[in-house]
Amino acid sequence: MTRNVLKTEEPVVLEGFQACMKPGKFGSYNLATTINQKLIDVLEEERIELLKWCLSKVKNPKRAIGKLEPWEEVSDGQYKIKFSWNEKDKPPFVDTEGTPVTDPNTPLYSGSKVKVAFYQKPYVLKDETTYGTRLVLLGAQIISVNGQAGIDSGDLGSEEIASMFGATKGYKIEEPNVVPKPDEDTSDEDDF
Repeated sequence: MTRNVLKTEEPVVLEGFQACMKPGKFGSYNLATTINQKLIDVLEEERIELLKWCLSKVKNPKRAIGKLEPWEEVSDGQYKIKFSWNEKDKPPFVDTEGTPVTDPNTPLYSGSKVKVAFYQKPYVLKDETTYGTRLVLLGAQIISVNGQAGIDSGDLGSEEIASMFGATKGYKIEEPNVVPKPDEDTSDEDDF
C-alpha cells in the first residue's frame, strides 16, 4: 500500500490546545488545525480503499465496527483535523528557511501559522473488530508563532521536510521578529 503524502499549500492556523514542542499533561504531543475542502476530497477518496484493506484484516467483516473519519466539519468547506504522537514518533518541525526547530519552549500555540505534511493510515485495533483511518503528521514548517508576548511573523528528517515546503517569508529560528500584540480598547469612556 503506497503512502499518499498531502500538504497544505498555504499556511494554516493552529486552533485550540497545542502540545507540539513538548508533551501535554498526559504525556503525548498534539497539533490541531483546519484544512479546506480540496484536501478533504482527496482524503475521502483515499479512505474508501483504505477501509477495504481494513475489512480484509478484521476477524468478521459483518460484525466489524468502522470508526468515523478523522476530521470534522466546523464550517462550510473547513474541517478540523488533529494529529497525536509520542516522543518516539515525533515529527520534525522546521522554520521558514528549513532550519530544524528543536527548542521545546518555542511558543507554538493556538494562533500560530504552519504548513503541515501528513498522510492517512488505516488501522485495525487488537480486538480485530474495530477499524478506521487516522492522520499521521510527517512534519511541519513554522510560518509564525503566537506566544504570550506577541507574534513572530514519521520517518522523514528535517532536510526532507524543509525541501518539501521550500523557503518562505516568516519565522526564522535564528532571527526572531517579535511584533507586540495589538492592545485591547483602553478608552476611558464611561457608560453612565
